[in-house]
Amino acid sequence: MKKPAYSSLPPDTEGFDSLMELTLDMRWSWDHGADEIWRTLDPALWDLTHNPWVVLQTVSRDQFRAVMNNPAFRNKVKALLHSRKVANTAPAWFQQNFPHSSLTCVAYFSMEFMLSEALPIYSGGLGNVAGDQLKTASDLGVPVVGIGLLYQRGYFRQEIDRNGTQHALFPYNDPGQLPITPLRQPDGEWLRLEIDLPGSNVWLRAWQVQVGRVKLYLLDSNDAANIPVNRGITSELYGGESELRLKQELVLGIGGWRLLNALGIHPQVCHLNEGHAAFTILERAFSFMKDTGQSFDVAMAVTRAGNLFTTHTAVAAGFDSFSPALIGQYLGGYADQSLHITPNQLLALGRRNPGDESEKFNMAYLAIRGSGAINGVSRLHGEVSRHIFEPLFP
Repeated sequence: MKKPAYSSLPPDTEGFDSLMELTLDMRWSWDHGADEIWRTLDPALWDLTHNPWVVLQTVSRDQFRAVMNNPAFRNKVKALLHSRKVANTAPAWFQQNFPHSSLTCVAYFSMEFMLSEALPIYSGGLGNVAGDQLKTASDLGVPVVGIGLLYQRGYFRQEIDRNGTQHALFPYNDPGQLPITPLRQPDGEWLRLEIDLPGSNVWLRAWQVQVGRVKLYLLDSNDAANIPVNRGITSELYGGESELRLKQELVLGIGGWRLLNALGIHPQVCHLNEGHAAFTILERAFSFMKDTGQSFDVAMAVTRAGNLFTTHTAVAAGFDSFSPALIGQYLGGYADQSLHITPNQLLALGRRNPGDESEKFNMAYLAIRGSGAINGVSRLHGEVSRHIFEPLFP
């Protein structure tokens, strides 16, 4: 295992690899059996960060060796490694109840995942649900992979000054101090993807987060090969104006599906956690077109059955929507050259009234039209959502 960039410990330090294995599996975010390990290494830093990855990289050589010389500590680490192995490999609920299931992979797309404060790429409820879904999938053994974005600054932190004024602070997410690892090709090269945007191509870097037996893959645009404006696409969660939000959702949906292809992962089900991920529908249909030579309409009809859309928004104004001109600028060429449909046909998929050329493109409408099943996050929310989306089903 490669030595982290910020660690002061020599790569051959006895016991380091074992603790590194534990820190890079975010099972510790809901299974707290290892908390005492990190507290023993550096109690002050652990209480401040609750990030074992930072603790391990910051601890002094003398403190690390002193702790590792304690037989009780070594036995505790050994027991935790065994427990982790059993939890991640033993048959769980899914394997026990569906041993012959043909379901091999569900891809769960979300703009945010709340796993721990040590990985601040979330804001609130949407991320809370997404993070809990991954943890539960791990415990139950459901074959899920997560797809999201790695933000340079995440969501803002609020500070109130003595005059009662709110200030938004954006702490920097240093990838070297987050419990993530870069995804690499078999030859060791960093896995990078390229997507087309108007006027330039954008390189996307890929990262992996281990969540028990589940993997979460994250994309970010902060690649040195990108021009500054494109490096900032993944600068912050829900930041900036409409154009930046559109670019983020293109990276999540189109870039996310291409990442799965690059990894050789072929999900039967795509779970879209809110409309932000709806462009996955288009790229999945495009992949089917390439593989089969079928038309876009056929591809949409076939792949739609494997898409599930979960809506979280309880007011129609809360859904992301974009002007026809902006969609035409960023997706006009994609529609024409890849999907072989006109920009107006693409825009119709995101409109309440497909023929109204002045209507904005609504991401929730695209998600509904491209999904075989739609659900809400509660019974009451389901009732509210049926009312909101009723005009789509005359």
